[in-house]
Amino acid sequence: MVGANEKEFCYLPALILADMIRKKKVSPVEVTEKFIDRINKVNPSINAFVTLVPEMAKEAAKKAESAIMKKEKLGPLHGIPVGIKDVTLTKGIRTTFASLLYKDYIPDQDAIPVERLKNAGAIILGKTNTPEFAAGASTFNKVAGITRNPWNTDFNSGGSSGGSAAALASGMLPLATGNDLGGSLRIPASFCAVVGFRTSPGRVPGWPNELNWDQLNMEGPMARTIGDIALMLEVMAGPDDRCPISLPVPKDGLDYQKAVRNPSIKNFRVAWSDNLGLTRVDTEVLKIARSSMKVFEKLGCKVEEDAPDFGRIKETALTLRGQRYVALYQDQLDKNPEFRKLVNPLIIGNIEEGLKLSIRDVARADRERSDFWNRVKVFFDKYDLLVTPTVPIPPFTAETLFPKEINGLPMENYVDWGMLTYAMTMTGLPAISIPCGWTEKGLPVGIQIVGRRYMESTVLKAAAAYEKASPWINRKPPLEA
Repeated sequence: MVGANEKEFCYLPALILADMIRKKKVSPVEVTEKFIDRINKVNPSINAFVTLVPEMAKEAAKKAESAIMKKEKLGPLHGIPVGIKDVTLTKGIRTTFASLLYKDYIPDQDAIPVERLKNAGAIILGKTNTPEFAAGASTFNKVAGITRNPWNTDFNSGGSSGGSAAALASGMLPLATGNDLGGSLRIPASFCAVVGFRTSPGRVPGWPNELNWDQLNMEGPMARTIGDIALMLEVMAGPDDRCPISLPVPKDGLDYQKAVRNPSIKNFRVAWSDNLGLTRVDTEVLKIARSSMKVFEKLGCKVEEDAPDFGRIKETALTLRGQRYVALYQDQLDKNPEFRKLVNPLIIGNIEEGLKLSIRDVARADRERSDFWNRVKVFFDKYDLLVTPTVPIPPFTAETLFPKEINGLPMENYVDWGMLTYAMTMTGLPAISIPCGWTEKGLPVGIQIVGRRYMESTVLKAAAAYEKASPWINRKPPLEA
């Protein structure tokens, strides 16, 4: 039976819960009910969930419990509750894309990551909030409203996977999904003191997808611990012909849990950069993030201040962003009279900026990204890891659409404050955000750890070593529930 302290139970790592379920110390039905109760108590003040499916979840939990009693083979996530970001298709569960255009849409198929989580035994509890079409790093929309930060509900949870991050931080879930174009797994992870992992393009197949060859927007895992990220990634990763960019299983397999057991990063060559030469960084955030280098040094790493030459990567990213928005939404903008009336003006602006691009602009961006990779490749011949602050600012107030200044100085445009993560997206390298400290106001700060091409195991090993040396899991938001 579940212990009396419900709140503490809901903060147990998925690895521990899975072991308890296998050993019949707790049943999938009990676990599911505890998390549903937690959601009912906490979600009204945070608004992390858009759609909750308690009856569907309880029915799945009963089947999971029956499988245990019949001694059937159990998946690695058997009986573990999971939340799915509301832009990822879920069969029979409302998927709104955070847009009034789709507020009643119920898909008839699961996306590949959902399919794999369910096949591994996970119990889907519902859909987590996101900005409209996952566009932006502040979670608000006209369907469900604002998702608030569990550490202080006056502040935003970040985005675009803000609902997943807030649900994890507040003990509503042990695992959740997100996706990431310019930082949508990493930014909310930093704002909410959880972990978000953007893996190499194709490591986690994305399908259905209107842009099957897209290597910029990636699905990925979110959790509170590195062990849980490794567990979840083993389930989500692997090839699938429906996704043409999906990667084959590496020669050393997908045993990411092995990488995080007793991790050692002694003699790793680590490059630290305050800002990648791309943006200003809030003074307090920088001080907290830089202090993480002392942890890496104590772990035996050789730390230097260095970064690749990012050149015009900001302009390149914005050009490819504009191209992407045109590809995804131009037809709807032209043909659906409701689109311009109902959709967030920021999205309309992205489409219109994209329509201003010439073929020369797009070709130049493609060439510049190629030249940029050549510089990044040379840089990582020298280093095992690159570490930066994840976000150059602390969480901002909940009603703020996006910050307009850093250290009192105005930004050039609304994506400037996300360039530390967006720039890493342009490299195609695996990048994870982990907690590294708290501001004087008690708001989380994260660091971003970037590894070499396809080296998810190395990134996880470094994150696990840091977690062990400077644990964050015992610190919880000051929620009353």
